Amino acid sequence: MGDRSKTTSRRQFVKSATGAIAAFTIVPRHVLGQGQTPPSEKLNVACIGVGGRGGAGVDGTKNENIVAMCDVDSQRAADAFARFPRAKKYRDYRKLLDEMDNQIDAVTIATPDHTHTVIALDAIRRGKHVYCEKPLAHSIHEVRTLMKTAREHKVVTQLGNQGHSFDTIRMFCEWIWDGAIGNVTEVHAACGSVYSAIDNLSRLQETHEVPEGLDWDLWLGPAPFRPYHPMYVPGTWRRWMPFGCGVIGDWVCHVVDPVFWALDLGAPKTVQAQAKGYDPKAHGDTFPKGSVVTYEFEAKGDRGPVKLVWHDGVETIPRPDDLEPGRNVPGTGAIVIGDKGKIMYGSHGAGGLRIFPEEKMKAYTQPARTLPRVKDHFVDWLDAIKKGTKAGSDFDYGGPLTEIALLGIIATKRLGEKLEWDGPNARFANSAEANQCLNPPYREGWTL
Repeated sequence: MGDRSKTTSRRQFVKSATGAIAAFTIVPRHVLGQGQTPPSEKLNVACIGVGGRGGAGVDGTKNENIVAMCDVDSQRAADAFARFPRAKKYRDYRKLLDEMDNQIDAVTIATPDHTHTVIALDAIRRGKHVYCEKPLAHSIHEVRTLMKTAREHKVVTQLGNQGHSFDTIRMFCEWIWDGAIGNVTEVHAACGSVYSAIDNLSRLQETHEVPEGLDWDLWLGPAPFRPYHPMYVPGTWRRWMPFGCGVIGDWVCHVVDPVFWALDLGAPKTVQAQAKGYDPKAHGDTFPKGSVVTYEFEAKGDRGPVKLVWHDGVETIPRPDDLEPGRNVPGTGAIVIGDKGKIMYGSHGAGGLRIFPEEKMKAYTQPARTLPRVKDHFVDWLDAIKKGTKAGSDFDYGGPLTEIALLGIIATKRLGEKLEWDGPNARFANSAEANQCLNPPYREGWTL
């Protein structure tokens, strides 16, 4: 990992006379500059975004020293705040990072998608290790900037696609590499959730008071200003283009992760979207009720070309002819098609994977384990920090995985167009209009 003196040098305890508050008087390692962190030594962690899904970051790091917490909604964060009375509480992440800079080692981020990057970059540039919920970012430009900056500062990062640390995703990779279904040519992946507000667009004209405890301006962050509406928060922001990434952004990092890893997919060559009843001009503030996005990946290494088709909302995976009666295609999951068979799995780390039809599953002799197993996704990240290694779904892995979802969103804005993606140069070769979607402008006062 190179020189880690700023972020992983040894921390010593500054003990009080009674030792009662030793956990909150730790001098961060980068101040002392004395080598790597012993695995037994606890890290000082700041949790940014602690309500809702943010509770996972709190629970995932609770055995370390959570010394600071931040949330723009004090009421939604109240339970998490109460669990850690000694942690300093903040509303603005910038103030937290300014005041606690020399007292924290790592940061968890569980805010809406549109604020991931500004927070993560601020932390990384200060030498903090970062765990960020998925999707990693809200635009291709943000993804590339995060990847580059994390490498430059040599910090340990992790994307919050927790299924990447499951045993089943490793088993899936081992099966594919063992030739269990031969050469994979096609993948159908899906999530049956509907994140669309098409039927409620007219309600945006309503006027609502900002709830007590919510700092609306901070919640908006870099997004263009718009008045508060209860259709945005809490929790429903994923269905709005300025804030979230729809079903595809929420679920690709879970459902596509196994094939992305096993097939070393990398960047697609083309992407094309279809969505019935969706007009990008009239409905562009939200997402379709269902979409089908087709990606083409060129041959790579020992594998041939692969077609990946994403289905969400009301669009479902087509039923294979050889799927046994009484079994259904996954509502959320994937069917992987090879020239010698097929594999079905569910969401999060290829849960419930099986070869079908059943006689092929019974006839298959599973290979020996070749991939190391990990205990937990947060533990994987925390251990990597302490050992000076890399986490399994760091930004160099999670960034390109996130880009698959973001490319699908751009294709949805250009419905029916077959967009040619130049991954190395991060641009579309055949659409100036699509290129305008790669780096949407921030509102005044916000920048990367």
